[in-house]
Amino acid sequence: MKKTIKNLLPIFLAAVMLIAGMTSAQAKSTTVFGDAGWDSMKFHNAVAMLIAENAYDMDVSEISGSTAITYNALKKGDIDVYMETWTDSIAPYVEDVKNGDVIELGVNYDDNIQGLYVPRYVIEGDAQRGIEPMAPDLKSVEDLKNYSELFRDPEDPRKGRIYGAISGGEVDEIMRKKVEFYGLDEMYNYMDPGSDPALSAAISSAYEKGEPIVAYYWEPAWITGKYDLVLLEDAPYDPELYLKGECACPAIRLTVAVNPTFYEENPEFSEFLSKYKTSSQLTSDALAYIDQNDAEYDEAAVWFLKEHDELLDEWLSPEKAAMVREVLK
Repeated sequence: MKKTIKNLLPIFLAAVMLIAGMTSAQAKSTTVFGDAGWDSMKFHNAVAMLIAENAYDMDVSEISGSTAITYNALKKGDIDVYMETWTDSIAPYVEDVKNGDVIELGVNYDDNIQGLYVPRYVIEGDAQRGIEPMAPDLKSVEDLKNYSELFRDPEDPRKGRIYGAISGGEVDEIMRKKVEFYGLDEMYNYMDPGSDPALSAAISSAYEKGEPIVAYYWEPAWITGKYDLVLLEDAPYDPELYLKGECACPAIRLTVAVNPTFYEENPEFSEFLSKYKTSSQLTSDALAYIDQNDAEYDEAAVWFLKEHDELLDEWLSPEKAAMVREVLK
C-alpha cells in the first residue's frame, strides 16, 4: 500500500524532533571554558581542555569576550569553567562565591608579581655575553636615584627614563605616584609606552642588545619567562600605602571557578579542577615557549604536560593520568 505525505508527516516530525533533541543534548553536554582575552588564561584553558577530552571523554569549547561578559556568562551557566579568575578585578566575585552564584574550586596560582624590573645583567653582569655589572648595588626602587645616568633617556639626556605602565589603568597611576614618592621624577622621565606590544618590544630590544633598561612589567608573561629580569625591591605591601605608590604591589589570587550547575553535574571533573595548581613561573615559561616557537595554545599544552609530567600525578588518578600520557606520546 502506497504511503501518502500525510501518513509520512508524523514520522518526519518525529525524526526532526529526535535530531533536534540529539543536537540539544550534544550542545548541553559540551563543557564551555571562558576566555577573557589574555594569553595565560588561553593557555590554562588549553591544558584543562586537553585533559577533559582525553581523560574524561568530554566535548569542550571556548567562549571569548571581555572579563565582564565572560564572568557574567559563568554565573548564568553559558560558560562552565573559568581557569584563571583575577579576583581583584571582578568586584562582585567574593560576594558571588559567598552566595553560591559561583563555585571557587581552588587557586591556580597566587605568586604573581608586578612592578619595576631591570635585566639581571645590569646588576650582576653576564660573562657569557661579555657584559660587566653596570649597577652592582642596585636592589630597590629607591636605589634608582643613583643610576639615572645609566638609564639615560635618549630623547632627553638630562634625565633617565623609566618605562611605565600602560596609561588608563589603576597600576599606571600607582606607578606614577611611586616615582614621585621616591623623588625619581626629579631625575627620570616616566614614559607611557602606549601599548603592551610597545612595552615588551622596548624590553626585548634592550635585552637582546645587552643595554640597561628599567621598566614596569608583570608576571606571568612571556617576557618574564623568556628573559632573566629582576623585580626591584620595595616596601612590603600595605593596603593603606599601595594606592599611594608607597609599597610593593600585592600578589593576586587567581582562582579556578565554575558554574554551580556544572559543579553538581560533573563532580569528578570538578575534583580534578580543584587540584589544578601551577605557578606564575610555570605559566611564564609556557608563554615564553609559545612566543619562541610560534606555537598554538594546544601545542603548548602538550609541551607543558610532557615537560612537567609530575603535575599529572598531582592532579589526576593513576588511571586518568595514564590516559593523558597515552595521547602525549
